[in-house]
Amino acid sequence: MEQFLIVAFAHFLALLSPGPDFFLVARSSVSAGWRVASGACLGIALANGLFIVSAFAGLSILRDGSALFIALQVAGAGYLLYIGTLFVRHAGKTELAMAGEVQAAGGWSRCLGMGFLSGILNPKNALFYASLASMVASSSGAWKTVYAGWMFSIVLVWDLLVAVTIGNRRVLKRFAYALPWLERLSGALLIMLAMALIGHLVAG
Repeated sequence: MEQFLIVAFAHFLALLSPGPDFFLVARSSVSAGWRVASGACLGIALANGLFIVSAFAGLSILRDGSALFIALQVAGAGYLLYIGTLFVRHAGKTELAMAGEVQAAGGWSRCLGMGFLSGILNPKNALFYASLASMVASSSGAWKTVYAGWMFSIVLVWDLLVAVTIGNRRVLKRFAYALPWLERLSGALLIMLAMALIGHLVAG
C-alpha cells in the first residue's frame, strides 16, 4: 500500500504540470463546451493507457534513444507546432453563446482524435510511464493492473475536471475579454515546446 501511495502521488503531481494535453482540453472546452471537450479527455486517457500497458508489459521500443522514440519525438514536435498555430490563428473567434453545444458534426469525435494524438505524440508520457513501471517492476500482475487502472482513471477524471471548470458559462462570460490572450498564450507556449523539442533532437 505504501508503494501504491508513492506511485499515485508521483503520477498526480505530473498531472498538475500544464502541458499540451492541458492546453488542448482547455481550448476545446472554451470553444465548444465541456461535453465536446470530454472527447479530448477520453482520447488523452486512452493514449496514456496505451503507454501504461506498454511500459508495464516491459516493451523497450519506446525507450529514449530508440528509433521509434525518435520518430515519436519528431511527430510530436510537428503536432505541437500544428495545434499551437491553430490556437494562435483562431484566438478570439470563440462564440461563447455556443458553449456547451456541438458546433459542428463530429465535434466530439474530432476532439477524441485530437486528444489521442496529443497524448500519444507526447514523448514525455512514454518516458514518465517507463520510469513508473521501473518502480513497480517487482509487483504482482494484480497490483500492476490496479496501478494501470488507477492511472487511467485519474488522467480521465482530472482532464474532465479541467474541462468542466474552464468550460463553465459563467466563468467564460466573466473572463471573456481575456480569452483571446489566453488562447494566444497557450498557442505560443505549445509552439515554444515544439521548438524546444526540435532543438533537443538537433543537439542530440
